[in-house]
This record gives sequence, C-alpha cells and structure tokens, in this order.
Amino acid sequence: MRDIDDTQAPLLEHLVELRRRLLWSLAALIIAFGGSLYFARAIFSLLVAPLKAAGQATIINTQVFGGFLVEIKIGFFAALMIAFPVIANQLWQFVAPGLYKKEKQALLPFLLATPVLFIAGACMAYFVAIPVALKFLLSFQGQVGDSGIQQQALPDVNDYLKFVMQFIFGFGLSFLLPILLMLLEHAGIVTYEQLKGAWRYAVVGAFALSAVLTPPDVGSQLLLAIPLVMLYFLALVAIRFTRSRRERAADNETAAS
Repeated sequence: MRDIDDTQAPLLEHLVELRRRLLWSLAALIIAFGGSLYFARAIFSLLVAPLKAAGQATIINTQVFGGFLVEIKIGFFAALMIAFPVIANQLWQFVAPGLYKKEKQALLPFLLATPVLFIAGACMAYFVAIPVALKFLLSFQGQVGDSGIQQQALPDVNDYLKFVMQFIFGFGLSFLLPILLMLLEHAGIVTYEQLKGAWRYAVVGAFALSAVLTPPDVGSQLLLAIPLVMLYFLALVAIRFTRSRRERAADNETAAS
C-alpha cells in the first residue's frame, strides 16, 4: 500500500495541472470581482467609516475618471479578500498529491489556520489600528501658530484607499507569521533552538516591519509590533508542542517495529 498518492508524473502533466489550478483561481477572482464591483459603493462606505468616525466628513477626488478607478480598485481589493480561500485551496490541491499522508496531516491545520489569522489581522487593522492612526494624523489640523491661517485636511480618495489597503493587507499578512515559522521548522530550514535564540532579532524585526507598514506615529507602530512579537512567541510554543508530538510518534513507531 503506497503512502503517497501518485508516483512522479511527467513535467507536462504537472504543467497541465498547474494551468488548471490557475484557471480555477482566476475564475474565482473574476467572479468575486464582478460581485464586489456591484457592491463597490457599499464596500467603499465601510472603508471610509473610520475616516468619518475620526471627524473627517470630506474626501476629494482630483481626477475626472477618479470615481470609476476608485470602484475598480475597491472591487479588486474586495475580490482578493473573498477569493483568497479558494486560491489557497487550489494551491493545496496542486501540492497535496506529491505529499505523504503524514505530511498532509501535518500541513492541513496550517492551511485551515491561514485565512483565520489573515482575517484576524485585517480586523485588527480596521477596528483598531486605522482609527488610532487617523486620529493622530488628523490632529494636525487647525490654526497654524499665530498666523491666523487654518490648516484643513482634505484627503484624496486614492491616497486614502492606498492607506487603508496597506493597513489591512499589511496586518493580515503579518498575522501569518506563526504559519510561516512553523512551515520553515517543519521543512527543516530552521530549528526550534535557532528561532528561540533569535528572539531579540525577531523583536527588532517586528518593530522595523511595523515602521514600514504603518504611519510614523508610535501608537500605530506599537499596534502592529506588539502583536507580531506575541505571535512570534506563540509560534515558538506551537513549534515545541508539535515537535514533541512528532518525536513521541517516532518513538512509538520504533518501539512497535
């Protein structure tokens, strides 16, 4: 009884299978884009809600065709979020036949946890980080010294969308850090001891990454850096637990044989 699904297939068969998975992913993205484009204005109202809550009631558009491009960007942004589970599943379907049964059982929880962690990061950005950042950035309005000149923020719609999307995608991808570390350890690229010894570098890296992905205010940077550090240590705990399980399973197999 073979423990692996299939024997090695010719390169052409792999390419055909890859093409089929890509077409399914593209179809999911197109269908999601069509639905998202139809509801683009409703989605846009959700994206600008933090801006309104921060006290900014006006957003400008400086291009004649800007309104059309805004809805296209929103549709594509929402389509990526909606189609992400389908794309991840197609990637899994392409890789799975080449894995042993134990490898499938080990990697399947990572696949299931990926959208959960991504959504958690996106929600963290939308409900916490973006409001904090907007409150800080819009606080610079008002009179400029004693000049009698009023400084008023008039956010451009394209700049605001870039700001929001950067936050949501940045936080969503950053929350996948435990999955990445566990996969690297499972593949033998890094060890638990190496990750444990590099925790100081990980903390510095978390703050450096947060400085790149967030505005230059300390509050926004801490809102991303602190969860990243916590996720790093959570990954260490999970890696130690899974490694212990693998070692016990290997010992049981050795004893049984």
